[in-house]
This record gives sequence, structure tokens and C-alpha cells, in this order.
Amino acid sequence: MPSIISVANLSKTYASGFQALNNVSLDIRRGEIFALLGPNGAGKTTLISVICGIVNPSAGSVTVDGHDIARDYRAARSLIGLVPQELTTDAFESVWNTVSFSRGLFGKPSNPAHIEKVLKELSLWDKKDNKIMTLSGGMKRRVLIAKALSHEPRVLFLDEPTAGVDVELRQAMWQVVRELRDSGVTVILTTHYIDEAEEMADRIGVINKGEIILVEEKAALMHKLGRKQLALHLHKRLEVVPAELAPHRLELTHDGTELIYTYDTQGERTGITTLLKDLSAAGIAFKDLQTKQSSLEDIFVSLVKR
Repeated sequence: MPSIISVANLSKTYASGFQALNNVSLDIRRGEIFALLGPNGAGKTTLISVICGIVNPSAGSVTVDGHDIARDYRAARSLIGLVPQELTTDAFESVWNTVSFSRGLFGKPSNPAHIEKVLKELSLWDKKDNKIMTLSGGMKRRVLIAKALSHEPRVLFLDEPTAGVDVELRQAMWQVVRELRDSGVTVILTTHYIDEAEEMADRIGVINKGEIILVEEKAALMHKLGRKQLALHLHKRLEVVPAELAPHRLELTHDGTELIYTYDTQGERTGITTLLKDLSAAGIAFKDLQTKQSSLEDIFVSLVKR
């Protein structure tokens, strides 16, 4: 699939000497949902700001659908919609007017039908005449998304879009994101809700200390780096794991009623057959067992720790 955004050897060092980005290269595919994950201060917002032309890079280049963000700023920026973290809105203006004004900033002709469509999709239509200062935090965030979509961008950046949004509103917003992706819009999001990335994203990128440490298809990442755990529910409580079972590196739960065996999904052998044989030889019986796959959050934490 062709790339709509290409980032090459991008670095950013601020006047204070802090290096926010270090030689970042990244390609975002047309029509995908790409989740950018990283701890606070990892460089996520700086990277988005450079791509959107808000922050000047110290080195490197960015193109958006073939337009260089520095040499051809107006054309590149017109293809991008940005929903920032901060709730910055025109507090005394109505929803309709502020979204319509945002469209005009990009030189787009008036299109009330498009504005109406965006507001209805975001459940803002009944608030169209309300002053923004009267809206809840969740509704204000929806207004930011409406403003970002007002000029019909082909790329949409969502920087922590569901921070402070209740669960029901969050689910509705993600439905809108899916529909945007299905219509051909490329969506790049940063989120602290890793379960959202796990559910929504086509690909995952992890950034830490200003460097991209991994970019992978979500399914492949889960398969490659995921580990499985086998939980054995014991008939009788154990005080300690018998010494003869030490090679299996079993964990005993604090109440002594479960043994946890962790194994690599990529290994030629899981070792479960040998484990069960050794348990039987040690006289340890279990009444039930269950498996658990690593979540994306587990994988993310292990990557950042490394």
C-alpha cells in the first residue's frame, strides 16, 4: 500500500538543548489507522507537530502525499486535519460558526451541507447554535474533531482524542474514526488507552526518548512478541514450588492455589507436555487450567522497559 506520509531522518532539538526527536524515519500508509504509542515525553506530540508544520525540524524532511511540508507548506497542510490534546476553542462562538470558520481558514468555499454532515456524525447537530463555553468537556473535544474535518482532509491526526471523555462518548467517537478510515481518510492517533489502540489500529508504532523503536502490523506484533500463560488451578494449596519443577520457572500465586507457566508462542515446543508429566511425577494435581495471551499493554511496557 502506498505511503501518504513519509518522514525521513527527522530530528528536533529545542533551544534549551533538549532533543525531542532523534533521526526518526516513518512511513504512514494511505487509508490506515496508525497508533503511535509512547510514555509521556517520548516525542509523540513533537513528531505530530513537525508533520503538521507547527514546529520546525532541526534536520530531516516530511512529505504529505508528495508535498514537502517546508517547501510546499500550504498544499501539504491543507491535506491534514489536527485534533490537539488541549481544549482550545472559540469559547464565545457558536459551534456552527467556529466549524465553518475553520473551513474558511483553508481557503475552502462555503459548504453548509458538509458542515451539517460532520456535526451530525459527531452528534453535535442539536448543539450547533450553542456557544462553545456552554458545552461539556467531551462535547468540546467533539467540536475540535469537527473543526479538523471541516476542510475535508485526507489525513487526520488525533492527539489523545479521548482524554477526559466518558466511555459512551469514546465508543461513539471511535465509530466515527472507523467510518473515516473506510471513506479513505488516513488516521494517526496517539492514546494512553492502549486497549483502544489494540482494538482500532491497523499498525502500531512505539516511540521512546525521541526514537522510533518499533513499527509493526498489530496482529504480527501480538503474535511475534506476545507470550502465553497457562494457569493451573490446584486441588491442594502449595507453600512453595517443588525444586524438581524449577526448570519450568513456575510462579506460585500468593494464596498458593495456582501455578502460572509462561511460554513463548514462537517456540518450536511449548513445554506444556513435559510440564504436565513433571507435575504428575511430583504428585501435584490440578482441577482446571486456562490460557491467557499477552495484551498490547504488556508488550508496550516490556518494549519501553527494554
